[in-house]
Amino acid sequence: MLACGSHHSFVVTCLGAAYGWGRNSFGQLGVNDERDRSTPTNLMTLRSQPARYVCCGENHTVILTKDGGVFTFGAGAYGQLGHGSISNEILPRKVLELMGHVVTQISCGRRHTLAYEPRRGRVYAFGQGGSGQLGNNSTKSSSSPVIVLGPWVPFGTTCEDDDSRAYDEDYDRSVVICRIFSGGDRSFVATSSSDYEGVDDFRNFSRDNQILRMEVAVADRCAAVTDSVFTPQDLIEYVETVFGSPACINASFVDSDVNFLCANEEQPFIDLTKVKEFFKKISEIKKASLTELILECIRRDMIPELVSSPLDFEALRVYLIILQCSFFDRPTQHSVLCTPIGKAILNLGAKAGKILAGWWSRLHPNDFLRIVTIYKGCIVQILDRMQSKELSKDQVDIDGLLVATSILDLLNNVNNEHDRLVPYEHFYIPEVTEVMDVRLDYINWLNFGGVLHSAQRSSDRMFFCDYPFLFDAKAKTLILQTDAILQMQNAMDDANLRNVANLFLPVDPTNPYLVLIVSRENLVRDTLSQLIQLNTRDLKKPLKVVFCGEEAVDAGGVRKEFFMLLLKEVIDPKYGMFKSYDETLCIWFNNRTFDTENMFYLIGLLCGLAIYNGNIINLPFPVALYKKLLEEPIKLEDIKGLSPTLFQNLQYLLDYKEDDFEDVFMLKFEIGLEAFGEVRIFELRPGGSSMAVNMLNRKEYVDSYVDFLFNVSVEKQYRAFHSGFHKVCGGPVLQLFHAEELMAMVVGNENYDWDELERNAEYKGVFTATHPTIRLLWQVFHELSSDQKKKFLLFLTGYDRIPIFGMKSVKIIIQPTAGGEEFLPVAHTCFNLLDLPLYTTKERLGEKLLLAIEHTHGFALA
Repeated sequence: MLACGSHHSFVVTCLGAAYGWGRNSFGQLGVNDERDRSTPTNLMTLRSQPARYVCCGENHTVILTKDGGVFTFGAGAYGQLGHGSISNEILPRKVLELMGHVVTQISCGRRHTLAYEPRRGRVYAFGQGGSGQLGNNSTKSSSSPVIVLGPWVPFGTTCEDDDSRAYDEDYDRSVVICRIFSGGDRSFVATSSSDYEGVDDFRNFSRDNQILRMEVAVADRCAAVTDSVFTPQDLIEYVETVFGSPACINASFVDSDVNFLCANEEQPFIDLTKVKEFFKKISEIKKASLTELILECIRRDMIPELVSSPLDFEALRVYLIILQCSFFDRPTQHSVLCTPIGKAILNLGAKAGKILAGWWSRLHPNDFLRIVTIYKGCIVQILDRMQSKELSKDQVDIDGLLVATSILDLLNNVNNEHDRLVPYEHFYIPEVTEVMDVRLDYINWLNFGGVLHSAQRSSDRMFFCDYPFLFDAKAKTLILQTDAILQMQNAMDDANLRNVANLFLPVDPTNPYLVLIVSRENLVRDTLSQLIQLNTRDLKKPLKVVFCGEEAVDAGGVRKEFFMLLLKEVIDPKYGMFKSYDETLCIWFNNRTFDTENMFYLIGLLCGLAIYNGNIINLPFPVALYKKLLEEPIKLEDIKGLSPTLFQNLQYLLDYKEDDFEDVFMLKFEIGLEAFGEVRIFELRPGGSSMAVNMLNRKEYVDSYVDFLFNVSVEKQYRAFHSGFHKVCGGPVLQLFHAEELMAMVVGNENYDWDELERNAEYKGVFTATHPTIRLLWQVFHELSSDQKKKFLLFLTGYDRIPIFGMKSVKIIIQPTAGGEEFLPVAHTCFNLLDLPLYTTKERLGEKLLLAIEHTHGFALA
């Protein structure tokens, strides 16, 4: 809808936004200043009250809103704004005397305004009246609305029905107003008989003069066209217009359930159900030439019209609508559709990009996942072509890869910032590991700084390590192993070089390994006394452990048991270093402990050494610890990892709606923590003991509670742990992990698949999967309890948890051993190797196996 004044213009969109441009010396653009505008400028102050009609006088503007309100602004010297004054207005201001009236028509003359309210059948006028244009039997101007005299009655009534007629008694008949007009210093009213049904309501848009939109009915027509008939010309014109115009797409699928139409920073108000129904019909089109026409219009016409700085939020709706089109799912269209649309999104200005990201965050998880899937498909398609040798190294579509990975990076950020709309695993692309050498990618990434999205790199150089959310567990494990191998090799080379340099000097040679010699009786003290003296260079060497008095050579199994026994010891309640939570069986730092910070440093060091040397350990911290290590923010939801009940109580506090909040909860800004049977009270802010928690400050209370529990109260303990951990396991590699992934690397997981363990077993000697003894073994094993199966896993591999890859990565080997049935099975945990006597009965095998798995400690040669 368009309107023009003397030197300014206005337009109202079908979604209710108003834009003005031109001269603004009287504030007639309503943008809170008097500066002229050469491009359409959004009237932001009316976003919550969508405009439906606009008219302009010489230097003033009048807007009719959806609810029948009238807003005026601009020149007011003749009272044409209707506010009871002759002042100019530089912001839209509602005409108060028309409040309570549902106005359906407005009109502007040069310096006067008309408004029609059909319920009472009245026309109101205000502004200059020197030529009698106000119709109130006077030539005086009026700064407030006055009733225009005439023989009109409310719509749907007759003269006899109504006693509120605004006309002289000389009139002998009544009429209904159809439409009002103004121009210059004149006013006109078009009328008809009282039973006339054609009264105009300017708030209702006529479809005949509106922009074309995507409509399901037209999509049905498209789907009905077959190859044997000509496509109707009007349908071709519709397709070319609608699919080739971002404006047509933006105007489509307005959500009919909302009370106002304007898209805003929070919501685009798109009816995605209708969008999906429309594109489902489009996907059913049988005529190939019609499908090609749609594709060509999108590619050739629509995409090039997308701009980086749209005038309004409305122009961003196209990015949500068009990606529902099934054409974007086709691998053949990735380079011609997905990449150009992705570029347009990436080229959006900061504000527009932020708004689109906010809309993404409010999508249903399935709709959000669809966009993720589209751009994952782009990457997979390029990788598949590389794997099939269809593309040489020089022909790789780096541009397409960069666009797809960058869009996924935006989506991943949205996903992380809004409490995981979809699980982070949905971003994994296993094909990256299958096609690319992720180890080489990581090394090259390190050589170029090892910083995510470094600004120092050229735009045509791409590393997948800049997008670590695409890596699955296999890829990240390979990268972590590669990082450890590089550092271990450097440490060993350094030791060897020092040995060569000191070859003829009276000094002891430097061991290229980090060797810890410990006793089982004093495991914690022996370990701490040796580790506390080591520098970073020594800690980077490969770890080997020797138990005093035991002859086993550490090929991995001894180290496994070392970590298991040591960590079991240090988290023992007798030390009081950690508080245990019964609900989750997790632990957290004790804010009151008798141990020095060295003990927490030791545990952090051990945790880092375990990851660095490829061992999983049983360290029952919640995921919050790993968030802190990766400098991710801690949130209320993280309390669930310690105490679901505490989380529910704090959430209930935030959700409480009643007015008796303070009487019900009676809380102060303080927290009570129990240690060694004593509860101590801590203030959450200065003076917190005398400050009540109420409806206004409860969010601050909960945030302070979470911060105190996870950060403030354990600052010294965590700082020591953090120092020990990062002394071994710091560096760029940690940037590549989610907190949950890092946790799985440390402690493994408990996603046991015992059938998978049997399927992956290898056999040596006379043993095969069908050998009688092997059949007996698996019969006995599957009859064990869950705890006994874990003990078997511990007995054979040194761990009762499984690596991040899952059970498929646990390879066990079973071989026959000489001797009779009186011997026990023997495990070589270094090699996951089981020596199994040739038992002939299920009972004997079960007896000996249970006896063996109950005695899993110690390495000795018999």
